[in-house]
Amino acid sequence: MLCKNFIGHLKTVLQHRHQVFIHCVKAGIPLRGMLHDLSKFSPTEFIPGVLYFQGNRSPNEREREVDGYSKAWMHHKGRNRHHFEYWTDYNMKTKQLEPVEMPDVFVFEMFCDRVAASKIYNKEKYNDSMPLEYYLRVKHRRIIEKKTAWKLEFLLTMLRDKGEDYTFRYIRKQVRKNKQRSAE
Repeated sequence: MLCKNFIGHLKTVLQHRHQVFIHCVKAGIPLRGMLHDLSKFSPTEFIPGVLYFQGNRSPNEREREVDGYSKAWMHHKGRNRHHFEYWTDYNMKTKQLEPVEMPDVFVFEMFCDRVAASKIYNKEKYNDSMPLEYYLRVKHRRIIEKKTAWKLEFLLTMLRDKGEDYTFRYIRKQVRKNKQRSAE
């Protein structure tokens, strides 16, 4: 069982990283694709990934069900800037932990990540509406900065309505515009 879980988890992580890399290349952010989710190979994330592997959803969900929290997820979100949960900080005015707007490059990587995860977990059943449907299903439970949420939902809706080619073309244009702005 453990050997089967090891192979299954490793295969899932590698397939996911490969799919994210392909998406990041299409989006014009190949470096983000190469660096994507490297922390999943750390013992803190990989061992629970094997122990809680199921193949049809994130092992972090099962770890939460069993232990009440996911140590692997807490490690992961604190090291990967493409997760909106990374982008929280204490607001000096309210003295509370609040979401912070994500830089666009990480919003684009987050989009690539979500599409890849939908493809990996849904396999041949995947269609371009699935990433948006998942996002909308859990949106009310998320603490995400308003502009960041709008940008992600905009891209996921574009994917559903206009497809991958159009959406990645749009993202590439935005990446080029952002590079031009930062060069000025």
